[in-house]
Amino acid sequence: MDTIAESFNLRRVGIVRSKIKDPFLTAGDSDIKMQGEIDAVRAEIRESYQMISEIIINEDLTDILDGIEGYSHLVVLYWAHKVPEKSRLLTRVHPIGSKDTPIKGIFSTCSPARPNPVLMSAVKLCKREKNVLRVSGLDAVDGSSVIDIKPYVKGFYPQEEVYIPEWMQKLCQEMNQ
Repeated sequence: MDTIAESFNLRRVGIVRSKIKDPFLTAGDSDIKMQGEIDAVRAEIRESYQMISEIIINEDLTDILDGIEGYSHLVVLYWAHKVPEKSRLLTRVHPIGSKDTPIKGIFSTCSPARPNPVLMSAVKLCKREKNVLRVSGLDAVDGSSVIDIKPYVKGFYPQEEVYIPEWMQKLCQEMNQ
């Protein structure tokens, strides 16, 4: 009978260099909340979509990037290092800290407060220079450890019958206003 490991090690393959110094959301003992006034945070989030960030891959892994220039977009997985250990125990939150939205299970949200704070962003690849990728749309905090990068291949993802709950649609619209 196979057993599932309780824990395992991840290797950091790179680091994020970004103008984002603090997370947009913070996790407390029982919920998450936005850092600052909601309209200002929304504006910061919208700005982050256009902001150029750098992903600096460990120099000994530069070869891992061969061929990546052929893709317009990438999926970046990174570790949310500013999520406190105690916040990783949260199981339910108000999505985006919005008290107007009913409390939901962590796995039905994009909350950074997760048992394993592995976050993901689909980003536009602007340029590669040796072991440095310049990307836009990365919402990672400066200093975040990059744990993996995959090419964004549209055909690998469902194209039809994709749906999200009404509450999430509303939050997305509000964030983009």
